[in-house]
Amino acid sequence: MLRRVSRWAVALPVALALAGLSGCGSGEPAASTGSGAAAATELTVFAAASLTETFTELGTRYEAAHPGTTVRFNFGSSATLAQQIVQGAPADVFAAADPATMKTVTDASLAGTPVTFARNKLQIAVPAGNPAGVAGLKDLADPKVKVALCAEQVPCGAAAVKALDAAGLRVRPVTLEQDVKATLTKVELGEVDAALVYKTDVIAAGGKVQGIEFPEADQAVNDYPIATLGKAPAGEAARRFADLVLSQQGKDVLAKAGFDTP
Repeated sequence: MLRRVSRWAVALPVALALAGLSGCGSGEPAASTGSGAAAATELTVFAAASLTETFTELGTRYEAAHPGTTVRFNFGSSATLAQQIVQGAPADVFAAADPATMKTVTDASLAGTPVTFARNKLQIAVPAGNPAGVAGLKDLADPKVKVALCAEQVPCGAAAVKALDAAGLRVRPVTLEQDVKATLTKVELGEVDAALVYKTDVIAAGGKVQGIEFPEADQAVNDYPIATLGKAPAGEAARRFADLVLSQQGKDVLAKAGFDTP
């Protein structure tokens, strides 16, 4: 089934109230046609860019298990998604790449209690063949090595700052990107010699890049929380999708992609 992935911001004011991750959903399904067929439901999930592959797969599984439901995703920087929700963007579920961006939404009383469903850590991504000969984190401090990082205000950028601080290194990136996928693309295109991205994104890129582990990554692990949004247009479907992510089936999909699960 065709799934639309969007990156947009909406500023229409809506009245959103606190809703728990578990319990009955508050959204109303679309009206039945009266023919006995299941009512059509559209479920909108805002999710961190690093969840693109795993959530797309889980969305397909959800649709197969719930005929009549279409799952639509808005993948992007968690910080950007959080601001879109606060500004009134209609969404049912929010899955962030760190607790700080989720807090933006919960502090505004727009979501229920978040639950951590995955953990991720950084790797150094280099182009296939590693032409710059990058061997470890300290090589990123070499001014001759072109480095891409996520912007500090987004989760992958905040994690990079923690890792570099732990190593006592100062890196001057040639570009700062707004999400991890954009950062990885710079490596795939050969525009930079290295980047700090999540290991799951290195795995998803296949042979386009190589991943290099480094010990300081253990000091910059990101927890991924998920929450249903208050007054979600598809409240019951939102709860069920969150349940799928938290289920053993969801854990298996995430683990296969390289995520650690709680």
